Amino acid sequence: MPNIKASIRSVKTDAERNAKNAKMKTALRSASHKVVALAEAGKTDEAKEALKVANGLIDKAAHHNVIHKNNAARKKSLLAKKVK
Repeated sequence: MPNIKASIRSVKTDAERNAKNAKMKTALRSASHKVVALAEAGKTDEAKEALKVANGLIDKAAHHNVIHKNNAARKKSLLAKKVK
């Protein structure tokens, strides 16, 4: 446990930020898995709708620096390929 006041505060904000990032990453993974499952099942219309949702989550995560922008572009590209 830190002794310095600023360090104590940063431990608290780090925990909050970590929880927020973990929540966003979990939502992103769930949406990606849903797209892949629908695409493999042959439900293209539903997969396209799920892809739109997943792309929005990926863009949001990249915008908030949860994932790198190139990582976001790669994820979007791979999901689009699977739906195609």
